[in-house]
Amino acid sequence: MYLLGLTGNIATGKSLVRQALAERGAATVDADALAHEVMRPGTDVFRRIVDRFGPAVVGPEGTLDRARLRGLVFQDARALQDLERIVHPAVGALWRPRLEAQGRPVGVVEAIKLIEAGYHRECDELWVVTARPEVQWARLVKVRGLAEEEAWRIIQAQPPQAEKVALADVVFPNDGDLADLLAQVEREWQRVRTLVGA
Repeated sequence: MYLLGLTGNIATGKSLVRQALAERGAATVDADALAHEVMRPGTDVFRRIVDRFGPAVVGPEGTLDRARLRGLVFQDARALQDLERIVHPAVGALWRPRLEAQGRPVGVVEAIKLIEAGYHRECDELWVVTARPEVQWARLVKVRGLAEEEAWRIIQAQPPQAEKVALADVVFPNDGDLADLLAQVEREWQRVRTLVGA
């Protein structure tokens, strides 16, 4: 399987690119969805998160209160590192088998922390989606319903986009024109299909 690593900071449009690739026949996995899976109540990851951050991160239904957890880790770089050390290995053990089980010649793993978790080292190409900070902010506030200050805090807590771009094989600027984004996805998809003989 030819592996594409897909990343970018929050609200840049990674999921749009992954969905477009799935529609074109790629096997895909969303590392964030896998993170939800490994953080379910009763898992080792759940227990370790509660041990580290305390019972206040558990909501009334007994699941992790992700909004509260997010609020904690985006204000404290050490806390974010601790959370990533708990979650990344568990997700890392799942994503490749999930792709291979789909039996396609091209696989795509989407992860906001693809580089930080080291998953990109297993990929044949690194694709990065970018957006201007004010565009990210608008998407977080208008689409996801985050408070304005929280949206800026999350954007500013993430590594500079330039660090991801510096490692990228392909960069997708996504500041608003969906047609342009999808046209670039199509060009790159056709290139990869030719490359792998699919």
